[in-house]
Amino acid sequence: MPLSSQLLEEGVQAFSKLPGIGRKTALRLALHLLQAEEEEVVDFAKALLDMKQKIQFCQKCHNISDQEICSICQSPARSKQVICVVESIKEVMAIENTQQFQGTYHVLGGLIAPIDGIGPDELEIASLIERIEKDEVEELIMALSPSIEGDTTVYYISKQLEGKTIKISTIARGVSFGGELEYADELTLGRSILGRLPYKQS
Repeated sequence: MPLSSQLLEEGVQAFSKLPGIGRKTALRLALHLLQAEEEEVVDFAKALLDMKQKIQFCQKCHNISDQEICSICQSPARSKQVICVVESIKEVMAIENTQQFQGTYHVLGGLIAPIDGIGPDELEIASLIERIEKDEVEELIMALSPSIEGDTTVYYISKQLEGKTIKISTIARGVSFGGELEYADELTLGRSILGRLPYKQS
């Protein structure tokens, strides 16, 4: 049903572009902002603009950050000798919510998927290898989604590290094969991190 205001319609369409937001929810959100105090709406818009313009990617692990190096990499409480390799920022957040990991992370920015035209050069694998050598990393935890692409990526990275004295482990398969890591519940994911297994090439 067309709205009586074209400006409201444009606001609804803007909200509808967000994932998981249908037209009814978009209309409710738009009406909420319309009825809110102008200062509240300005603060809301500023927060979104600041987020888009000012958030950086950590130069070390490629996680989101307000500075060149993220707070996790800077923290003296985190072990720099243990790196948890993940596909995206969403997995960092999921694992952090378990409160079971006290090392650092490395965000690959995807998985090797030749069918989709994604090769090792499109991912942050070279910077991972460089970091392992520079920081004298002792263990690499492969916390990638249990899928063909995830297993391919783990295998490729492990081949690049052949001959190096580093322990490579994978999270325990409490996460079903083909499942998305970000959707695993915190208890299962936490136990998978604690019950990680040595990686064996096959």
